[in-house]
Amino acid sequence: MAETIPDSWKPVLDPVLDSEEARRLGGWLRAEEDAGKTIYPARGCRLRALELTPLEAVKVVILGQDPYHGPGQAMGLCFAVPEGVKVPPSLVNIYKELESDLGIPRPTHGDLSAWARQGVLLLNNALTVEAGQAGSHAGRGWDAITDACVAAVAARPTPSVFILWGSHAQAKAKRIPGLRDGRNLVIESPHPSPLSAHRGFFGSKPFSRTNAFLAANGRQAIDWAL
Repeated sequence: MAETIPDSWKPVLDPVLDSEEARRLGGWLRAEEDAGKTIYPARGCRLRALELTPLEAVKVVILGQDPYHGPGQAMGLCFAVPEGVKVPPSLVNIYKELESDLGIPRPTHGDLSAWARQGVLLLNNALTVEAGQAGSHAGRGWDAITDACVAAVAARPTPSVFILWGSHAQAKAKRIPGLRDGRNLVIESPHPSPLSAHRGFFGSKPFSRTNAFLAANGRQAIDWAL
């Protein structure tokens, strides 16, 4: 892989990156780019979630599926887009629930970096995607890398919160040992997509539940305002 692993995640990821699966992933990505295909996010941004949220700082994990596949959208944080880019529909619904849950006015931008810097690991299952082709890099080897990240958080003695929106995130969580051992809080609901948000995402109160759990376990709550 061309990306530099942040220091706090190196003990977790170095063994995975030495695997044949990871080497295949790196070679395949290089071949795709050499063939002229546009890959999002750009090199240097693909591990942004790990850069902004060191392992020892993680309080909350939010799992996404894969990056946005439109120009200028993907920034290496699940559900987030850079300031100045139109807020995508799923994030609009996340903001609606945030307002309903905590009374925080809906942000006017989609940059979630402030959450990441407070310990919210905004991790997609696949960390790259081909332009215009949602899900195109699923099953190419990213799972081993992102599974290892989630497992490392779940294995720590410090309790954390895992927010699992939709079936893809929930299926990933089932692969992680120790995630549901009662020490961590697991919050599950339908995906915030307009196709499913009305099936139980709205009213699930993930933000207040997260902060109540963190406070009960001696950890500083997240300031969800952006």
